[in-house]
Amino acid sequence: MARQEMPIFSKTFDFLTWLLPVSNKFPRAHRQTVTKRFLDAAFELREHLEAANLRRGAARRQKLHEADEALANIRLYLRLTAHWQWLSKGQYHHAAKMLNEIGRLLGGWMKTVPV
Repeated sequence: MARQEMPIFSKTFDFLTWLLPVSNKFPRAHRQTVTKRFLDAAFELREHLEAANLRRGAARRQKLHEADEALANIRLYLRLTAHWQWLSKGQYHHAAKMLNEIGRLLGGWMKTVPV
């Protein structure tokens, strides 16, 4: 039987698969600035989570903190894109809900790592 993936990995995958096509509709003038930073932060979140999963102890804690920082950046970019009306209210609420769930899962994982 295959080992089941942790929920945080499927949630971040779902967020990335939602964000990529949505970000294609952001203004072209901002593709190399805001859009790139938003996407980079989303990929960094996933990469830090993958790295944390491969580590133990203090190294895992460090990667989880880096993932938390990436999540904070994603939330900032999400708020900015909603403020500039690059996202509909429905899209914003959907993304915010996904990010809140990822944040809860990340916080729970962080609590399990010894200091």
